Amino acid sequence: MSGELKDRSVFIYDVREASQTFSKGNFGYPMSGGALELDLVEAAFLLQLNRLEVVYRKKKMTFNDLFDYASGLISDFDIKYIVFKDLRERGFIVKPESGSFDLRVYPRGMSPSKSAPLYMVCAVSERSALNINEFMDEIAQSEDRGKQLLYGVVDEEGDLTYYKMAILDPEGKISPTQRAEPVAGKLISDRIFVFDSDEGERLHARAFYGKNMQGVLQLSLIEGCYLLGTGEIELSDRKGKQLTKEDLFAFGKKNQDEFDLRLKAYTDLRNRGLVVKTGFKYGTHFRVYEQSPDECHARYLVHAVPGSVVAMWPDISRTVRLSGGVKKQILFCRVGKEIEYLEFKWFRP
Repeated sequence: MSGELKDRSVFIYDVREASQTFSKGNFGYPMSGGALELDLVEAAFLLQLNRLEVVYRKKKMTFNDLFDYASGLISDFDIKYIVFKDLRERGFIVKPESGSFDLRVYPRGMSPSKSAPLYMVCAVSERSALNINEFMDEIAQSEDRGKQLLYGVVDEEGDLTYYKMAILDPEGKISPTQRAEPVAGKLISDRIFVFDSDEGERLHARAFYGKNMQGVLQLSLIEGCYLLGTGEIELSDRKGKQLTKEDLFAFGKKNQDEFDLRLKAYTDLRNRGLVVKTGFKYGTHFRVYEQSPDECHARYLVHAVPGSVVAMWPDISRTVRLSGGVKKQILFCRVGKEIEYLEFKWFRP
């Protein structure tokens, strides 16, 4: 097959060759009169397979020539090409996409004329940053179109890792509306203790707050702030001074990193009927149970992030692989005007 390079496309003008190229793999876009227009990423792929000859200004181009030419016109063409090539070699029909996405991917064995895309794909370098706001827009766009969003992340050696993205709405079975007479707690250092064993047991039994230490219930500052807000605890310091939620919040914000961010996430998770415990040993803010921790393992690891946070892919990769190793779902809790939960999952297409 022979094609002519013009600007950002390669054109196959021979009608028979154009028809064969399109019918054997759905490459390109048929034009009126029978010609075929190929995107540069498609043309480079076919040229590397020796299925296409590309002519530019009456001279044949090598794969290196075309790859260099395309890289000068299209930002991150090398990344897009690596992802395109990988998905094609996995048996998918892949078409270049404009706008927020780089590629659209159709089910194996299905042509674009007979099927809707299965995935919308963003091809990125491991060195690139992920802006949560932009990411949310991309999820919304893909879900509005009834598609799944994939990120194809290319490392410095050209290896690929795919991540599937989704917005989740986690819910638990522990009612957040259970209320009773408040118990007495005391703030010591940066922890809260309920020394009355009966009161401590009563509070813990209501929704698994705190940790029991031989009859003494220990609560975190986050738990204490939440319980002050619900009226389930009364708090004093070592000198007997009564503390309000505002007092404890100011103390927590002064003494702990991201206290306000974590409290907003904790409050939302608790209000969803979930049991929330520290996720320190997993490198996240929280581990989260759908019901009693005595009856099940934590389903989620949750890390709270500001709405406008910019993250790097190596950080996301470490977190996702850790969650997979301990068989839990990792959710990033985006705290803004609204609170949303984003799932990053390692995926093999």
